[in-house]
Amino acid sequence: MVTVKKNSMRFDFSSVITLMRLNRFIYRLIGALTLGLVASMPLFADARFITVASTTSTQNSGLYDHILPIFRNKSGIDVRVVAVGTGQAIRLAERGDADILLVHHKASEEKFVADGFGIRRYPVMYNDFVIVGPKADPAKIKGMTDAAKALARIAQARTPFASRGDDSGTHKAERKLWIKAQQDVDADSGAWYRETGSGMGTTLNTASGMNAYTLTDRGTWSNFKNRGDLVILVEGDPRLYNEYGVILVNPAKHPHIKKQLGQVFIDWLLSKQGREAITGYRINGEQLFFVKGDR
Repeated sequence: MVTVKKNSMRFDFSSVITLMRLNRFIYRLIGALTLGLVASMPLFADARFITVASTTSTQNSGLYDHILPIFRNKSGIDVRVVAVGTGQAIRLAERGDADILLVHHKASEEKFVADGFGIRRYPVMYNDFVIVGPKADPAKIKGMTDAAKALARIAQARTPFASRGDDSGTHKAERKLWIKAQQDVDADSGAWYRETGSGMGTTLNTASGMNAYTLTDRGTWSNFKNRGDLVILVEGDPRLYNEYGVILVNPAKHPHIKKQLGQVFIDWLLSKQGREAITGYRINGEQLFFVKGDR
């Protein structure tokens, strides 16, 4: 049997007092740090950075990881990219949630400027779209150079096709091709025609998992690892041309826009160094983006 002495259960008040003093010190320290953070907030507010509303295709391709460090070293300006579909990127810029718009649907970009949301559109680079699909190619489109006819064959075969379905530049290009092919894909949505509502990388993953066809920009495809049985089947159609434009958001609409820093970024993209940075980005030796006069 174990005997417990009454004195062994005595409460140690000296330890409690020490703990209370320690807590007061910690609270004071936290308060001081908080005040210091608040005092330094103007420094963060004045930090040299811009926000660019752009596409998942440029992000997924790896281009920004290549060119932005070069720009930062040259200018001291950080670039924060919000990568979404072109339609969503335009809406972000219209709300003034970005300083720069860099997307790939010329008609929408020109409307953005015409509506007063942007200063001027500059064509900055281009590549192309390709149609990828399973090696078995049940729709028999391999080697075709007419993208609309290739899509018509896919519709006739009712083989799975994964669409981004997100109002992106890629989605807009795809929808234009379906119209040219005289196919009403909305009637088959959820059947053989599947809309992911997602970016290019996610849509490619879906296509890979389903062994489905899809339209993708070449840059994202070249950087995509989870291909499964997917291969490029259709390329070379002039309709698959894919141009990117860059626009400074109009400070007359949103006075907080960083006009000077944003223009520095645009000027750099169009400069010799910027053009060389863009065309110098390669995967396995393949150049993914081109500039006017580069070919």
